[in-house]
Amino acid sequence: MIANTSTERIDAIIASQRLFFSSHSTLAIDYRIDALRKLRSAIVEREARLCRALYDDLHKSYEEAYLTEISILLGEIDNFIKNLTTWAAPSRKRTPLKMWPSRSEILTQPLGIALIIAPWNYPVQLLLNPLIGAIGAGCTAVLKPSPYTPNVARELEELIRSVFDEEYVAVVQGNRDVNTALLERRYDIIFFTGSPTLGRVVMRAAAEHITPVVLELGGKSPVVVDSTANVELAARRVAWGKTLNAGQTCIAPDYVLLPKHLRSRFVEAFAEAVADMHGRNIRLSKHYGRMVSDAAFRRVAGYMSEGEILYGGDSDLSERYIEPTLLANVAQGSSVLSEEIFGPILPIIEVESSEEAIAYINAREKPLALYVFAEPSVARHIFEHTSSGGGCINDTIMHIANENMPFGGVGNSGMGRYHGRDSLYTFSHRRSVITTPTWIDLPFRYMPYRLFSWVKRLL
Repeated sequence: MIANTSTERIDAIIASQRLFFSSHSTLAIDYRIDALRKLRSAIVEREARLCRALYDDLHKSYEEAYLTEISILLGEIDNFIKNLTTWAAPSRKRTPLKMWPSRSEILTQPLGIALIIAPWNYPVQLLLNPLIGAIGAGCTAVLKPSPYTPNVARELEELIRSVFDEEYVAVVQGNRDVNTALLERRYDIIFFTGSPTLGRVVMRAAAEHITPVVLELGGKSPVVVDSTANVELAARRVAWGKTLNAGQTCIAPDYVLLPKHLRSRFVEAFAEAVADMHGRNIRLSKHYGRMVSDAAFRRVAGYMSEGEILYGGDSDLSERYIEPTLLANVAQGSSVLSEEIFGPILPIIEVESSEEAIAYINAREKPLALYVFAEPSVARHIFEHTSSGGGCINDTIMHIANENMPFGGVGNSGMGRYHGRDSLYTFSHRRSVITTPTWIDLPFRYMPYRLFSWVKRLL
């Protein structure tokens, strides 16, 4: 169990960070880059311990932990170290003739204290990736790991303590009572990753202090398998995306829309792909994860009764094991079609055309991701006529792996975005500044507005 950090300790951390930020120590680009290098070294040094903790909490293999957590962090840090000086430099903007002889620029300045609340499904990456942006922007940070992955939470606290003083970056531990206490305090930005339900709680709390928020929330990410798709490849890539972390991924495929005549091919190819990746006895695969808790197991396993099982269906509470499972003939309005599944259950919904798939997606909340398997013109048409946070054509999950591309939700799936330069801007204020020289003072702008008819032509 993780002990709750006291409210007195939280207040002391926030007060020390506010004092430290006001010293302007974090403004220097060299200071930020040095901090990022120290963070990188600590991640590399503690890689084995972090990966072991991920296995203990989520049954993640070393390979999966490295690919989906460690490597993403190292790529993000390297991108920041390489480009931060350029990204953070004042940006000159064109000044219209009417404002001559002034010049215009945008300054990128840190917001201040950042509160970063992370979920349990990718507990290393989703805590430290926003931190990279906060450090790069020149902010201080209060970090809140998830208590549902206690081994990871302890390792993260030790990592941060080994690198940073609490006045710069601090870790606060505990359950939802601690979250409540944290959200009652004032910050300069809140970065939250979790469910839409909790996102609303965060947004309400932030409104009390008019604090900007970034919400990375999730939702039901659809897969469209069009009649023009390579069905076998689609099934393989969907199977990979759905069995990654046992489906406990905010951008995991949540349901499949496909024509009736492709269903049997897709199911057969999906089953073969799972066997290729995890073996015929999936329970023995070192690369197949487990549900994070008994409650999560019961919720996800319960979905299997809401449709016809086409593949899979095995489960074991003692191991929190749920076999990858395909469902069909699921009633609209059922829980598995209305709630984010966050597990290895995948409903299949038959549609007659790509237009019907578009209508189905648009009739629901905007998802965090959309995956379309089709020839390019069809895929582009589907993307142009739907909305999602991000997505892939003929793939799943991979759009999150490019540190040069922003990641974020839209509508019910979240707001704000990060990764790369977007992370810098997320934790910064983009401040417009006009500089006007004193060697001349044109009289036309002053009352009583002489020569106004001539000035009007310049406006």
